[in-house]
Amino acid sequence: MKKKTLPVLYEVEITDIAAEGVAIAKVDSMVVFVPYAAPGDVVDIQLTRKRSHYAEGRVVRFHQYAAVRTTPFCEHFGLCGGCKWQHLPYEAQLACKQQQVTDSLTRIGKIAIGTVHPILGSQKTICYRNKLEFTFSNRRWLTEDEVVTPDEPLRLCGAGFHIPKMFDKVLDIRHCSLQDDISNRIRLSVKDYCLTHEGYPFFDLRKQEGFIRTLIIRTSPKGGVMAIVVFFYEDKTSREALLEHLRTEFPEITSLMYVINDKCNDTITDREVILFCGEDHLIEEMEGLQFRVGPKSFYQTNSEQAYRLYCVVREFAGLTGDEIVYDLYTGTGTIANFMARQARKVIGIEYVPEAIEDARRNARLNGLDNIQFFVGDMKDLLTEDFIRKHGQPDVIITDPPRAGMHDDVIDALLTAGAGRIVYVSCNPATQARDLQRLNSMYKVKAIQPVDMFPHTHHVENVAWLEKKQLPESEIV
Repeated sequence: MKKKTLPVLYEVEITDIAAEGVAIAKVDSMVVFVPYAAPGDVVDIQLTRKRSHYAEGRVVRFHQYAAVRTTPFCEHFGLCGGCKWQHLPYEAQLACKQQQVTDSLTRIGKIAIGTVHPILGSQKTICYRNKLEFTFSNRRWLTEDEVVTPDEPLRLCGAGFHIPKMFDKVLDIRHCSLQDDISNRIRLSVKDYCLTHEGYPFFDLRKQEGFIRTLIIRTSPKGGVMAIVVFFYEDKTSREALLEHLRTEFPEITSLMYVINDKCNDTITDREVILFCGEDHLIEEMEGLQFRVGPKSFYQTNSEQAYRLYCVVREFAGLTGDEIVYDLYTGTGTIANFMARQARKVIGIEYVPEAIEDARRNARLNGLDNIQFFVGDMKDLLTEDFIRKHGQPDVIITDPPRAGMHDDVIDALLTAGAGRIVYVSCNPATQARDLQRLNSMYKVKAIQPVDMFPHTHHVENVAWLEKKQLPESEIV
């Protein structure tokens, strides 16, 4: 069947920004979601999807630009899905994120949230990331100009980021402002080497063929650079030649590694990472504490803002030096290490064994002997027997993934009955849902939004919960 052509909506005013980062317009009773627009824009919208009460579309013409607009700094803006808010001044971005947090907690959670602190903006709004992953593809995205008026034969190989909603299309990135420029120079050098030497076909995700697959670059404020080249199959001669090229051209690289990934997807969590030269880790530092960051380690991707986030967590925890602290979803133990010097004992729980190995290594590196780490599912570990053995928690810190906490974990928190909970979330909507369930026993004293990702709609929020003084018969 021929696909139905959807209409164009003319001279529509953009009125708001949605929680997902897209702009909102209202036409009669229908809400229209539009990317790359700002409140106050008057635009023509080509609808791309229509449902009974909402539609999606794209701007095809501007009649009037909003007063709250700025010029995007990236040449790839509008195609790359990474920094969709570049057209909004940073202060406007922060206001949207602050509103997103409070709306989520009050409208979804339907709870009182005590003191609402102003969002902590990032001191860096470009070059703030310490990790990026680039995909090498033989199916790069062609811009409209390239399709209509190619100046020369089109080269279909590219290295960059996946086009949103198109798993097999990659936008060739000439310059990315998210990471230190060493990242751009390494990526462009790898791409140029592979295009000018035999034996380096770029990967075809649909056909599952090709040699050069992805490039992961991690950097540290202390000066370390980690480069991980991912190949689809082993070809010792070609692999070593490329890695030797990187070793020679970039003395800044302190950790050069490679992976052979013959799976259908790009994840390397279950693949061996092999050291070619240098160290097998980077070092991050906070207040004299050191953290080893390996190729698979989770570490907040905005190092400087992570420090400010953890300071908020410590402040909300209200530590005096005599508390037992449980750190759930501890990952590589960053928060646990950060709390340990102000606590009597810290218990870290995480379900990923490799992360716990890193956490224990970090505790030893920092000479902290009052931290214990345990591997397992939170709902299975956090039992009454566990609490009797390791001590009643005075403070519980929880930093779950975007999906939030499982109902069984929330039940475990209610059973544990700590006097204070500090809930760190990267998704205010799921945090609101969880806080509603905890509301039977805890009240939210304060929240502190923190912006970790400028020019995106993502926002972190830290909530301070205090146990309610209820008669035992009323506690659920």
